[in-house]
Amino acid sequence: MKPWMIVLLAALLLLLAAGAAALTAGALRRRSDRRIAAYQNKLLAQQIAEVENLYRTMRGWRHDYHNHLQTLKARLDMGQTAGAREYLDRLEEDLDAIRALVETGNVSVDAILNAKLSLVLKKGIELSFKAAVPQNLTVSDIDLCVILGNLIDNAVESCEKVAEEGRFLRLYIGVLKQQLYVSISNATSETVRKIDAAYISTKRGNHGHGLRRIDRVVEKYGGFVNRQNEPGVFATEILLPL
Repeated sequence: MKPWMIVLLAALLLLLAAGAAALTAGALRRRSDRRIAAYQNKLLAQQIAEVENLYRTMRGWRHDYHNHLQTLKARLDMGQTAGAREYLDRLEEDLDAIRALVETGNVSVDAILNAKLSLVLKKGIELSFKAAVPQNLTVSDIDLCVILGNLIDNAVESCEKVAEEGRFLRLYIGVLKQQLYVSISNATSETVRKIDAAYISTKRGNHGHGLRRIDRVVEKYGGFVNRQNEPGVFATEILLPL
């Protein structure tokens, strides 16, 4: 075989190998994208169900509001002040269960935070939060809710692996240096020396998908995400342009 033919054959083999590698990488990437999309669809359906459940509860209470007033009036007319007070106490407990925990100024964010944080309290996780969202945002409401939903879900997942008396979640949303600032810290039993792409890729299940989804949305807007892990505490900070 002539030298030029050997060179040509080698070049063809290299092209074929590169093409096969590209096809394999593309197939793996598409499979990963489909898996992440399926998880996000499941997550979105869950979040919608949570919000709808909260909405149905509030509608049910409003529907019964007139009946509650009639009952209270009847007891007061009969001089049953102690009974009326007891009835009001029970109504107050019902209202506490469906109260709006957060009023950020953004309806979509309010919906997702009230649904998620209500579940945090039901799970017995110590909660502290402060949230305010400016009216004009670069990031879409949907993408912002994706970030917040995944952050809280991951925080709850970490807390559930910690003894009940040590569970906590702290959330802050506001404006820092003319950027939207989101900070969340939670209890964790995990200690990670280095948090990078390799760490995210090794996280299996919903937690790993959530981390990657957050990073994609932050990257979409040219934002910044920082994760820190200290003994007993996992913290995430996100900056998004306004």
